[in-house]
Amino acid sequence: QVQLVESGGGLVQPGGSLRLSCEASGFTFRGYGFYWYRQAPGEDREFIASITSNGDTTAYTDSVKGRFTVSRDNTKNTLYLQMNTLKPEDTAVYYCQTTIIVPGTATIKTIWGQGTQVTVSS
Repeated sequence: QVQLVESGGGLVQPGGSLRLSCEASGFTFRGYGFYWYRQAPGEDREFIASITSNGDTTAYTDSVKGRFTVSRDNTKNTLYLQMNTLKPEDTAVYYCQTTIIVPGTATIKTIWGQGTQVTVSS
């Protein structure tokens, strides 16, 4: 079964840190780039970070540059988002995403994790 499962969200005070994880299964993790998105209440889902299949190239939206770091461990089929110096405006549900060729088919499919809630509040 092709799926992404996120973990690591929670409640943190402003200035604190969290590390999100996104574990992939059912496809060849190392063959694909990945994205992190987030969605705050009442807002559209927004791109925040991306990483290439071998991890050599990353990109970030301006609001998280210098605070968030995306990485991956292709031996563990896991994507990470290290979030430092968190702000109340970072409060959102965070999602990982990728677009793959479904194994054994010619079907291209975009898959999302279930989301993990991050709340930054004192």
